[in-house]
Amino acid sequence: MSIEKLASLRESGYDFDIQEIFTRAWQMYLKEPLQSSAFVMFIFSLQLLAFLYLKDFAVLQGVFLAPPLYSGFYLVANKISLRQRVVYPDFFKGFNFYIPVFAIWLIGQILTAFGLVLFVVPGIYLAVAYSFSVLMAIFGGFDFWTAMEESRKLITVRWLKFFLFTLVIIVINALGLLTFGLGLLVSVPVTFYATYIVFEDLTKDIFAE
Repeated sequence: MSIEKLASLRESGYDFDIQEIFTRAWQMYLKEPLQSSAFVMFIFSLQLLAFLYLKDFAVLQGVFLAPPLYSGFYLVANKISLRQRVVYPDFFKGFNFYIPVFAIWLIGQILTAFGLVLFVVPGIYLAVAYSFSVLMAIFGGFDFWTAMEESRKLITVRWLKFFLFTLVIIVINALGLLTFGLGLLVSVPVTFYATYIVFEDLTKDIFAE
């Protein structure tokens, strides 16, 4: 991914339709519903096992395993978008990018938490602005800090729109949680696919070559 082209994209501006994005994310989920939901169940099972049998180390599961596991949704979304066949092991390929993904989640959460503790607003700003960081690392080939900064600069152009987009993600997953957690088996992959779709739409011309 070219930093120069990203700068050009920021200068020219962009927009996206939130409703359309989630409609397409739902359609993407329907292409691999069983595998997508099964992978969410696998992640939740790991979290439950860690809580039940490794209480003192349960937090480590979220720190060291959650980042590459959840990143797998982006890689599967990419294969679906390219109309390639998806197999269950594809969901685990986030481990191929373990170092940058882990660093982004860890540093991003620390900076966001620091911002929330100090003035709240900076923390909210960073939480939204870093939404593309993992995608920038995986598909843009950037190191973790460059990925975070390029995500922040790109999203800042339409930060309020992305803030609304993030609120929709929170609401969808909250509704999934209210159904005794069963709805999360659908809402989690749909919301990850939605984030991927926005990223792909905005940066597809950068990858044209």
